[in-house]
Amino acid sequence: MTIPAKIAVLDIGKTNAKVVVLDCATGEEIAERRAPNRVLPGLPYPHYDIDALWTFVLQALSDFAKQPGFDALSITTHGASAVLLDAEGGLALPVLDYEHEYPENIRRAYQSIRPPFSETFSPSLSGGLNVGAQLHYQKTAFPEALARTRTILTYPQYWAFRLTGVAANEVTSLGCHTDLWLPREGAYSPLVDTLGIRDLMAPVHSAFETLGPLLPGIAAQIGLTKAIPVHCGIHDSNASLLAHLVGREPPFAVVSTGTWVINFAVGGDLDHLDPQRDVLANVDAYGRAVPSSRFMGGREFEMLTAELGPLSPEAALAAIPHVIEKGLMLLPNVTGGSGPFPGRERQWINDIEASTDHRWAAACLYLALMTETCLGLIGAKGPVLVEGPFSANPAYLQALSALLGREVVALPGSTGTSQGAALLTGISPATKPGRIVPAPTWNIDAYRTAWHERLER
Repeated sequence: MTIPAKIAVLDIGKTNAKVVVLDCATGEEIAERRAPNRVLPGLPYPHYDIDALWTFVLQALSDFAKQPGFDALSITTHGASAVLLDAEGGLALPVLDYEHEYPENIRRAYQSIRPPFSETFSPSLSGGLNVGAQLHYQKTAFPEALARTRTILTYPQYWAFRLTGVAANEVTSLGCHTDLWLPREGAYSPLVDTLGIRDLMAPVHSAFETLGPLLPGIAAQIGLTKAIPVHCGIHDSNASLLAHLVGREPPFAVVSTGTWVINFAVGGDLDHLDPQRDVLANVDAYGRAVPSSRFMGGREFEMLTAELGPLSPEAALAAIPHVIEKGLMLLPNVTGGSGPFPGRERQWINDIEASTDHRWAAACLYLALMTETCLGLIGAKGPVLVEGPFSANPAYLQALSALLGREVVALPGSTGTSQGAALLTGISPATKPGRIVPAPTWNIDAYRTAWHERLER
C-alpha cells in the first residue's frame, strides 16, 4: 500500500459538515471548509439536505485539489442513518432525520418485531435512532418507495458510493444501535429477514478497505489529474476511538464529545449492560464489540448557552466551590429521548438569585455527573481520555476528575473524527500528548450523593 502524504476527509456530523485535508506527517488539519448540515422540513418527513451537502463536498474538494492537494479520500459521518437507493443509484426516499418521531401505531408495531437486547446489545431508542425502526417506518408508511429500493447503505458508505460507484456497508455503522447487527457473532440480526431486506443490504466491507478510485467524471469536475483512492469510511464516534486503539493497552475509557457525549469502555465486557439506560455495544473498526453509553451532552450545552449566554470556563471553575456549598444543582434531562435517566425532565435546585457564572458551574457539574454515570454503567476502568469540545472546558474536566478519582486526560484538538478517518488509509496516528487534568482541592462527594438522591425521589 502506498502511504499518502495528504488525506482529504469528508466529516459529516449531525449539526455540521466539514471537509478537511490532513498532513500525514504531523496529523494536523492544514485546510478546512465547513457547512451546516441542514434538515429540510415537509414531506415525506424531515430529511437531510443531501443536494446541498453534495454541492458543498464537491466545491471543497475542488478548492483543495488546487491547494494544498490530497492523495487519498476517507469518510466519516454520524450514525443512525440508512440510505435507500433505487435501480439507477438515486434516492428511493430522502435520507430521514433520525430525530423524527413516528406515529404511535408504527412505533408499537416495531417494538413487537425488534430483536432482544441480549442479542443485538442495541437499546430501544426514540425516533429513528434505531436504524431498524427507520426502515420499518419507511416500509410501513411508504411501501411503494420500498418496492423501488434496490440497495440499502449505511451513511458513510453512501458518500463513498457517490464518489466511487461502489455500494458497501460497514460494521461500525451497522453495530451502532441499529437492531440490525449481532456484535458477538459479527452477522446480521434476524430483523433483516423480518423486514425482508437481506437481499437489499450492500456487501459488508472493512472500514480500511479501498472501495475504488474517485469516479473519472467527479475527478475531472474537481480538477484532479491523478487517481485518488477512496476508503470505505467509518461511523464518527468509532473514528474518534480508532486512534486510541492503536498502541494503547486496555483497560481505558474514551469520552468523545460533540453533539453526543459517547463513552467507550475499551477492554470492558457486555454482560452487565442495562438497556433501559442508553447503554449498548458499539462495534469498532476491527469488528470488536465495545461497551458504550451516551447522552446528548453537546446538544444540551448548546441549549444552555442559548438560555444562559456564553460560558466563561474560568469563571465557572472558580464558582464551583460556592455552588457545591450552596447545593445549586441541575438535574437531568436538558434534552430528552436519550441518556442514563430516561423520562426525567430537567430541574434546577437551590437556584434562587443564582448568577450566570454559578448556573454555568452547576451545568458543568451536571455534565460531569452525567459522564461519570455513563462510565459507571459500562464498567469503564483505567484512565479516561476526553476529546472534542469538552476537552477545553476546565470546569467540566476538573469536576470529572474529582468524581472519578483517577486519571483524566484532556486531548488537544476540537474533534478526533477526521484524524480517525484518516487512519483508515494506513498512516500511523500522530502523537499528540494529552494534558493530565489536575485534581481539584474541593470535595465533591456530598454533592454527588445529594444529586443522585434527588433523582431517586
